[in-house]
Amino acid sequence: METGTIPIDELAGGLDLYRTLESGQSYLWRRDDGEMYTDTPAPGAWYSTVVGSDAVSGDSDAASAGDVIRVRIRAGDLEWESTTDAEPIVRRLLRLDDDLEAIVAAGPDDPLLHEAYEAHRGMRLVADPSFGCLISFICSAQMRVGRIHTMVSTLATEYGDEIDFDGETYHAFPTPERLATATEAELRELGLGYRAPYVVRTAEMVATGEAHPAEARDLTYEDAREYLTRFVGVGDKVADCVLLFSLDFDEAVPLDTWLKSAIEEYYPDCDRGTYADTSRALRERLGGEYAGYAQTYVFHHLRTGA
Repeated sequence: METGTIPIDELAGGLDLYRTLESGQSYLWRRDDGEMYTDTPAPGAWYSTVVGSDAVSGDSDAASAGDVIRVRIRAGDLEWESTTDAEPIVRRLLRLDDDLEAIVAAGPDDPLLHEAYEAHRGMRLVADPSFGCLISFICSAQMRVGRIHTMVSTLATEYGDEIDFDGETYHAFPTPERLATATEAELRELGLGYRAPYVVRTAEMVATGEAHPAEARDLTYEDAREYLTRFVGVGDKVADCVLLFSLDFDEAVPLDTWLKSAIEEYYPDCDRGTYADTSRALRERLGGEYAGYAQTYVFHHLRTGA
């Protein structure tokens, strides 16, 4: 077992691990008490995920021989345990090198945003593996965050590789090739409902080389969003989520129900009638380059009623 610590006070803007991993950005982590996404914090709890060997290079799609990573905060440090020397991977997945203080300072003078930043200090964006992120948000349609997490966890349990680590068995998110072997009927039995054919077809597209979400990384933002909509079940909102939570497009502003309510109440002049135009207007209102950070804080602030 490899272990290490990262002092929280060395991270610009700190780190709130609970809010980072349970704010609706990622569904690829598990909490050791099994209570993730119950809106109940568990200070000091371990969070775990499984990543492939290419996690540091920019896209961490799970490989058949994955590495288990566990993280927790204790006594002012972020502690990690892993099957590998995981500090670079942890820094990448949790975006620990982001300067949160500078990002907040660069934001617009906006009362709602100031309130959200103050209420949720230390919440960072994640950098999830692109295939797992894509499937997670295909599953997210008309679902609460807890139910999405259950769906994604079930996919890992049923189709992911098992990895034994420190006396426990962990499940990697399934590879595209393995998930493509699932049938629609099987996925409906697991509770995916009408999303089942979307998941199967998207997995087939990636497995056969027809397309891969990571290929959007090198495009311009709006071209990248358009590229991702070629996957079955992916519209503009899901594409924006993948761009923001996996592919480093910090300007992406997913327009979900909570953001639409924010537009109605706080930013009515940003409603331009279409997703693309409204998203562009809100992106400009929330500061452009880091608008996705602002969106994530506003989303979590409104969703939790803080």
